[in-house]
Amino acid sequence: MLDKLHIATYNIHKGFSHFNRRMMIHELRDRLRTINADVIFLQEVVGHHTGHSNRYENWPNSPQHEFLADSVWPDFAYGKNAMYDEGHHGNAILSRYPIIHWDNEDVSTHRYERRGMLHCEINVPSWNKNLHCVCIHLGLFKRGRQKQLLALKRRIEKLVPAHAPLIIAGDFNDWREMANHTLIERLGLTEVFELTGGKSARTYPSWLPLFRLDRIYVRGFYVENTQVHRGRPWSKISDHAVLSARMVQK
Repeated sequence: MLDKLHIATYNIHKGFSHFNRRMMIHELRDRLRTINADVIFLQEVVGHHTGHSNRYENWPNSPQHEFLADSVWPDFAYGKNAMYDEGHHGNAILSRYPIIHWDNEDVSTHRYERRGMLHCEINVPSWNKNLHCVCIHLGLFKRGRQKQLLALKRRIEKLVPAHAPLIIAGDFNDWREMANHTLIERLGLTEVFELTGGKSARTYPSWLPLFRLDRIYVRGFYVENTQVHRGRPWSKISDHAVLSARMVQK
């Protein structure tokens, strides 16, 4: 049914296993396809890296988001955040449906930790309003995260119509779950795992998840079910677990 939507979010750790022991981008692509989501929110995506391409014989010739999307997700957007001598990385959104507009807002709070919010507007066939998706990877420090959440609030209030379907997903680095005040209480969103299980999901580290860092917040949907994709082989691919949710538009 076209009113249904299956989404996932994943911090892919730049295509490497935990502690950067192994390059896992090929295994990652295979596993993402088994989830078969309509829209995927990705963090720590490498857009370019000359060192890796020289060091690893089977390093993809295309940027990671293009390599992962391939023929399965025909539309994608990449927000370049962290830039360095050998390349850059950021957030990406892969979509089965047309992305009609996208923008990447710089929400960095200091020069040593570059962060961005990737905002896509997606045209889902037969929906009377476009779907708004924001992929986010918040900073490691509380004060920076507070500023980034305020920037997110301003963006949503300014650019997303009140009755448009909205998804905000990614790695919030929010150890104490302070984001709920902004996203749930002030913007009227719902965290999908809190709705289905009473608490947000444990996602980090992937081999023994203890911390609830990754989230999916939605507005304008009924949530049918949620899943944490962890254990092998997922725990060998990245240091974060994958989250997915199946939803129906209200």
